[in-house]
This record gives sequence, structure tokens and C-alpha cells, in this order.
Amino acid sequence: MSRRGYLGLKLRAQAWLLIGLDARALTVFDRMLSRWPDDAYALASRAHLNGQAQGQGQGQAHGQAGRTAQALTDAQRLTVLAPDDARAWFNLGFLLETAERWDEAAAAFGRATTLSPQLDRAWYGLGLVLIRQQRFDEAAAALKRNTELQPMSPYGWYQLARVHLDRNDPEEAAKIIRHLKGFEPTVAAQLEREAAVLAMSAGA
Repeated sequence: MSRRGYLGLKLRAQAWLLIGLDARALTVFDRMLSRWPDDAYALASRAHLNGQAQGQGQGQAHGQAGRTAQALTDAQRLTVLAPDDARAWFNLGFLLETAERWDEAAAAFGRATTLSPQLDRAWYGLGLVLIRQQRFDEAAAALKRNTELQPMSPYGWYQLARVHLDRNDPEEAAKIIRHLKGFEPTVAAQLEREAAVLAMSAGA
């Protein structure tokens, strides 16, 4: 098929996405990849749509498993085609995290942060996976880097405070709570409640 034919399919897929008909867009991406199996745009788009459905828990169990596998296959293919693309590694890490493949997810997020040290989402994802692995010291370092890059986002601060609580370091958690009170009092209050529950459990 000519380049014109490729552009026509791409525009058709984008039109389906624009009006929220993701399933129809997927069929177009399938068609594109049957003709251009290494097309980065179609691979990334199909991986994103299948991964999005995976995260939302849509579809029947068997069909969903197939979409999850397809998303991972496409994302892994992208890292082969573009091994220095930090976003490709981040997207793969996200899918692996969702699939609870913690070791592989940590490696993918780690690769993303190496390629792009300013990619705050990759540091956050790496922190979450390291928490899952109970590698709290490494998780704290990753989340600290995330908060340096996104100082006004409460998510990294919240997870970092939780790590300090899990490491039995309430003083560091208290510092974060005081900091959050300045711009995210709701999150600070939630952390205070969780810290109190942990303290009560420890004293029981």
C-alpha cells in the first residue's frame, strides 16, 4: 500500500479515537500493522488502547487476557525498535506494573529514568514498583527524585511519606505532612490518619 494509503488509515484511526470509538480504531491499527509490522505509531497506539482497557478491566476475562498480552508484545517491540526512547520504556513499565510483573517493571522504569532523568512519571512508577518489592530505601530515593521534578504534585509526596512510615521513620513522614499542609491539606490529613492508625497498631 502506498504512503497515501498509510496516511488514510492513520487519519481514519484518529477520527475513530476522536469520537470515542476505540474498538474501531483498534481494527484500523490491526490493519496498519498487518502491512507495516514495525510502524511505531500504530504499535504505540494499539499498545495504549489495549493497555487502557486492561487498566479499566473491560471485556471478558479471556478476551482481556489476549488484549493484555498484545499490549505487552507491542510495547516490547517498541523498545526493540527504539531502544533509546525513554517513553517507550516507561509505557512498557506501566503495562508490566499493571500485570504485576514487578521485576520486569522495575527494570523498564529504571531504563526510562536512565535515558531521561527528567521523566518524573518514570521515577514515580519505579517508586511504586520498588514499594511492591519492599525495597523501601530504593523506593524512597526514586520518589524523592519524583518530588524534586514535580514538587507541587501530591502523589509522590504521599507515597514517599508512606515509605517512611513503612520504614518506621515517623519523623520524616511528619516533615512531609507539614509540607503538604501548605498546598494539599486533604492529603496531609489522610496521611495523619494513616500514621495514627499505624502508631496504634504498633502499640497494641
